[in-house]
Amino acid sequence: MTSTTHPTSSVEPRRAALGDPGYQAFVILRVGFTVAPILFGLDKFANLLVDWPTYLAPWINDIVPGSAQAAMYAVGVVEIVAGLVVALAPRFGGWLVAGWLAGIIVNLLTIPGYYDIALRDFGLLLGAVALARLAQRYHGERQPH
Repeated sequence: MTSTTHPTSSVEPRRAALGDPGYQAFVILRVGFTVAPILFGLDKFANLLVDWPTYLAPWINDIVPGSAQAAMYAVGVVEIVAGLVVALAPRFGGWLVAGWLAGIIVNLLTIPGYYDIALRDFGLLLGAVALARLAQRYHGERQPH
C-alpha cells in the first residue's frame, strides 16, 4: 500500500493549518467579526451596553422615518445580518462590515465629542478589510498551501 492510497487522518492537515499565523489571524478576525456585530446588534433592542440612540447624528435622525430608537432597531438587524454573513461568507462579510463601519464613522464624525469612537471604528474597519483579504487567501481551505 502506497502513501497515496493510505487513508490519512484529518487531524494532521488541521494541525498544520492552525500552526499557520496567517490562518490563525483569519480565524481570530472571523470569530470576532461574527460575534461582535451580532452582540452589538442584539443590544440595539435592549440598550444594556449603552443608550444607542445618542450615537445617531441629528441630521440622520431627521431623514430616517420614526424615532432614533426605531432607527437603532434597523441598525441592529443590519449588524446581526452582517455578523451572520461574516460567519458564512467572510470574503464578502468582511467588506460588508467595513462598509457598514465607514457609514458609522461618517455618522460619528458629524457629532461633536464622538471623534474618539470614530477613530476606534476606523481601526475596526481596517480589521474588517484584513479579514476580507485573509478570507480571499484562505477561501475554501482547511489548511494553507
